[in-house]
Amino acid sequence: MKSSYKDLFQPNIINSVSGLSLIARVIVDGFLSGKHQSRRVGQGLEFSQYRGYQAGDDMRLLDWKMLARSGRYYIKQADIETQVAVKFIIDASASMNYTEEGLSKMDYARVLAASLAYLAHQQGDAVGLFSLNNEKINRLYPTTHKQHYNRILAELIQIKCAGIWPKTSDDIHKVHNRNHKELLFFITDMHEDDQELSDWIGHLKTSKNEVAVLQIVGENETKFDYSGDVVFEDLETNKRIQVNSKDVKQYYLNAFEEHLKKVKNSFLMKDIGYELFHFNAPIEEGLKLFLKRRKSLS
Repeated sequence: MKSSYKDLFQPNIINSVSGLSLIARVIVDGFLSGKHQSRRVGQGLEFSQYRGYQAGDDMRLLDWKMLARSGRYYIKQADIETQVAVKFIIDASASMNYTEEGLSKMDYARVLAASLAYLAHQQGDAVGLFSLNNEKINRLYPTTHKQHYNRILAELIQIKCAGIWPKTSDDIHKVHNRNHKELLFFITDMHEDDQELSDWIGHLKTSKNEVAVLQIVGENETKFDYSGDVVFEDLETNKRIQVNSKDVKQYYLNAFEEHLKKVKNSFLMKDIGYELFHFNAPIEEGLKLFLKRRKSLS
């Protein structure tokens, strides 16, 4: 992580609305001020023409000077229309409670979602948030209202991880509108018993939307830096297994690498974006993926 914001990655900061908002602003503003700055960010940066106001348009985009001159409502239309619904879907199963050095996968997911939502909100996109497991689904549907971003942050810090991912796709209609243009970000650790997560995500993809998976893994999961006999516990099933770290390390590393390749390839084959995030990975990679997928919907 860049030194400009890595010191802010503390549970007491991440789990407050003001703290999470601060982290997101520092990350996004730093990203936009660097070499990755995009002309897509911000309403009307590339002015093209006026068009008449239509029901449902964001009132903030009205040109009040044109209203005063003509008595009619006009919208300043940018080169790229930004009326896209951006939805963040958070895996709230118990495995997201996995913690290293005081930070959980859910903490990292909160920062990812908050940063991406801030970027989307700055563009004028409608932003929504969903979190679910087999016990509960939380829904905050997309809107462009200026106070909505704070509601997103408040909802993020209220997410409680428990249970497992649903075995069926019965709830997918509560999250996904197949008839509308949407940008969907699914934040998860891809911990699944069979193919329930992979299948659920696969059902999100349509010809009208863009889907991207942001998979979060811990450093210990990828490096397996243990010594002696170690007891591992599955956070979702509470099953435990004792192993000798020296005996199983290479087998585990090979299997885990193969698993990551399989997950990535399965999504890319379905035209679903994919990015792997370690706990110390730069959040900017998620922002670049957002802009890339956002461009595809233009």
